[in-house]
Amino acid sequence: MPTPSTYLTEIEAPLRVEVDALPGLTLLEFGTDWCGHCRAAQSVVTEVLALYPQWRHLKIEDGSGRALGRSFGVRLWPTLVLLQDGQELARWVRPAAAAQIKAALSTI
Repeated sequence: MPTPSTYLTEIEAPLRVEVDALPGLTLLEFGTDWCGHCRAAQSVVTEVLALYPQWRHLKIEDGSGRALGRSFGVRLWPTLVLLQDGQELARWVRPAAAAQIKAALSTI
């Protein structure tokens, strides 16, 4: 699945109940377009998604009071949350290298 180029706004983003019902593997990426850490992590996200094309990828714009990010306890951007059938398998906060994600996946 291609990497979305922009974040889904609060109006466009799915509700938590919808995310919990998603089948298969889903990578949620919480952040913003203006966040330097988020922009820096895009190469990491792109590299990982190229290795795992079966993952659904949702970029969710986060911020103060955003329900979906708060329901996942997001505090720093970017935060990546990998779900399997709506259940959290792994989480990465400000990943600096694809190797971090690949290493964590090898233990799942």
